[in-house]
Amino acid sequence: MRPIATVNLHEQLGRIHEHWKPRIAGELNGQQVKLVKFLGEFVWHHHQHEDELFLVVKGRFRMDFRDREVWLEEGEFLIVPRGVEHRPVAEEEVQVLLFEPGSTLNTGNVQDERTVRELERI
Repeated sequence: MRPIATVNLHEQLGRIHEHWKPRIAGELNGQQVKLVKFLGEFVWHHHQHEDELFLVVKGRFRMDFRDREVWLEEGEFLIVPRGVEHRPVAEEEVQVLLFEPGSTLNTGNVQDERTVRELERI
C-alpha cells in the first residue's frame, strides 16, 4: 500500500528543470498524474488508445489541432480524445498537470528525441 500523503504542485514543479519531460506525481486505478513544463513547440502526434487531460497550473499554452487552436489559461483544463492529432505550443514556460493512463507515451505515435519511455517519479 502506498502512503497517504499530499502533493504540493508548486513545490514539485519547482523541482523540474527540463521541458517536455513528464514526471509521475501519483497513480490511481491505472491512471497517472504527471507534472511537466512546456516551452516552445512539441511534435504533432496522437494517442491511439488513450485520452489525455492537460491542466494548466501556471502560465498558458496553445493546443494546436489540424483544424483549430485552443488557448489554455491558468486553472483551465482540456481533454484531448484518443486518436485526435494535436501539438502543444508554449511561447513562455508553462507548468502543466497531465492525467492519463499509465501506458501513455508522451509523443504518442511518434518516436523522436523527445520520447520518454521511462518516467521518473517525484
